[in-house]
Amino acid sequence: MTSKQEAIISGEQIKNMLLGAYKSFEKNYQYINDLNVFPVPDGDTGTNMMHTMAAVAREISQLQNTTVSEVGTMAARSAIMGARGNSGVILSQLLRGLGKGLAGKKRATSNEVGKAFQFGILYAYRAVSKPVEGTILTVARAIAKGAYHAVRQGEDFEDVLCEALESGKKELARTPELLPSLKAAGVVDAGGQGLIVFLEGCLAGFRGEDAGELHLPPSKPSFANFIEMEVDLENPYCTEFIVKEAEVKEDVVRSTLQPLGNSLIVAVVGDIVKVHIHTKAPGLVLQHGLSWGSLHDIKIDNMAEQHQHRVVGVQTEKHGLAVLSVAAGNGIASIMHQLGAAEIISGGQSMNPPVEAFIKVIEKGSAEQYIILPNNKNIILAAEQVKKLLGAAQVDYVPTTNLAQGLAALLHFDAAKTLQENSAVMRREAKEAHSAAVSIAVRDSVVNGITVKKGQYIGLLEDKIVYAGATLEEVTAETVKLAGSDWELISLYYGSDLTQSEADKIAAELKALDDGWEVTVFDGGQPLYPLLLSLE
Repeated sequence: MTSKQEAIISGEQIKNMLLGAYKSFEKNYQYINDLNVFPVPDGDTGTNMMHTMAAVAREISQLQNTTVSEVGTMAARSAIMGARGNSGVILSQLLRGLGKGLAGKKRATSNEVGKAFQFGILYAYRAVSKPVEGTILTVARAIAKGAYHAVRQGEDFEDVLCEALESGKKELARTPELLPSLKAAGVVDAGGQGLIVFLEGCLAGFRGEDAGELHLPPSKPSFANFIEMEVDLENPYCTEFIVKEAEVKEDVVRSTLQPLGNSLIVAVVGDIVKVHIHTKAPGLVLQHGLSWGSLHDIKIDNMAEQHQHRVVGVQTEKHGLAVLSVAAGNGIASIMHQLGAAEIISGGQSMNPPVEAFIKVIEKGSAEQYIILPNNKNIILAAEQVKKLLGAAQVDYVPTTNLAQGLAALLHFDAAKTLQENSAVMRREAKEAHSAAVSIAVRDSVVNGITVKKGQYIGLLEDKIVYAGATLEEVTAETVKLAGSDWELISLYYGSDLTQSEADKIAAELKALDDGWEVTVFDGGQPLYPLLLSLE
């Protein structure tokens, strides 16, 4: 007789379990939707999770006499293809882990299926770049712990599901204590509730029962809750797409897209990549996606427009904290704007903006406070004067002397923190940034023991001349060599006098020097400096 912990589970049972999860969402998605408290919802959580499971149900319902491996593989692939919104992508990764845990098996023991569910929670957690406590991932972690203990005790799979569900419910009840916005609205986390609905459906399907509807009192937040909660509209476009036949590693996708927005979720199944991000520049995000494979199911929503529909009236008074950055070249200006700089002033070497220009921008701007990034040593004093004239309570500056420092500081700006907190962090990060540049000598000179002739290319490291030569290629290569080899990423911003193909050629030559370097090329559009480089 087969012992309890050795009970065998068939592919048909796993299939029924997932079909039960879809039916559970079908009945309860509106209740989950009503738990959303944020003024700029990333779609409706319940609807997104239901549609994700609908994609799974359509595919696995066609399987006959199937194995657990076939169901798991089909569920993972169809989930990522059909995933909608933040919560849908997280759910798809749970199914990806489940599929991985069942791979290659015709049937599975309770222990194996329980471990596969733990895999799923792990993948779901890893999908989000910056997990926040009190959300779906907090509940997912509790579910994983419940499943782990049940598996360790040798429980059969039905009991594993029950304990995972009980553990998840307890953690869901705690989410208002972990996230103030939930407590203010008097609700639990919508995504976490979605996971409970998922498990309830799995349990019902596994038992051969029909998943029930949640009979809970409605607790939809009042209109006042929407008004009072903070909302980040710096990255207003909710952008989602799928890359098929992708030839890219998951960490590359993350590192490439992370600077372009927030709420980044990357999900991978085989050669399929699913991306969700809130960004200012959906076009740039899609360009990166196109470089990895073919794009499908592109969806871009303007959340700022959604927000205006939900909030009566438009606030015209100044509020919040923003960054004012100096940029030399349209390309650099665009990049800085995409990374979160609210205001841009054109300037740089030989074109230093006056104090008056800064003050005019700040007076016309919508923010109450500003942090200035001069990004050139000759503009720092102007920024300092602006601070003196307008007062330290309204303006501060980070003494960035080059593009690399400016970008490093900008990447660590957090509008939710105070001006003082941001200044401290941004100053620290700017000091840690490493830069290189190539310009053209305007006169004969001897600098740092290096003889420089007018018209030669000159290489700079951290704003100090370290090399001079006849060709751009030579000077770029030698300058980067002098910087050492301890780099993973070199970002190359080419100036207004170079073409994309010329910049790509130089990038390839740098890559040939050290195949451990990842070299990326951007159109900076800056004058006087054919190349600006950031070394990370």
